[in-house]
Amino acid sequence: MVVKKSLTPAAVVEVALGVVDEHGPEGLTLAAVAQRCGVVTPSLYKHVASLGELKTLVGVRVLEDMTEQFTATALGRSGDDAVTTLMHAYRAYVAAHPKRYAALPMDPMHDPIQAAAGQKLIGVMLATLRSYGLEGPAAIQATRRLRVLVHGFASIESAGGFGLPEDLDETYDQLIQMYLTSLRNES
Repeated sequence: MVVKKSLTPAAVVEVALGVVDEHGPEGLTLAAVAQRCGVVTPSLYKHVASLGELKTLVGVRVLEDMTEQFTATALGRSGDDAVTTLMHAYRAYVAAHPKRYAALPMDPMHDPIQAAAGQKLIGVMLATLRSYGLEGPAAIQATRRLRVLVHGFASIESAGGFGLPEDLDETYDQLIQMYLTSLRNES
């Protein structure tokens, strides 16, 4: 529980992330956050304007967390090593935080509050792909393919959608190799 005196917008977002981690994005309500903060719901309006703004700020925080983790993972690497490491870090993030990941905005670039955080995350992906010589639209297309592959696999995995006994790590490694081949063919 957050002490009333230490309640700040950042503290409210941190508490909201706890609610999301426990109940999913659909369980995020101002009442649930207020209860965990030890305040009445109207007191939250000193720190966030609405539930919509709180959800936006949660999305920003998730984007920032992913950017930080992906940067740390890919830093000092290039080529296939960088992309492989990034794709494993992305999958690991979803596995570790499936409900938080579900709160991630699908298109942060069109929200003025989320755009900067979204741009930083895309920047990490673009930097990871730089050694393939991709620029402009080709780099964006490659980034989209990476996101679709990892998002699709990790989302299905976190929802328990792979019921057959074959090794998921092997499938994921095959997916990574397929993607790396596509990048090499573009270079």
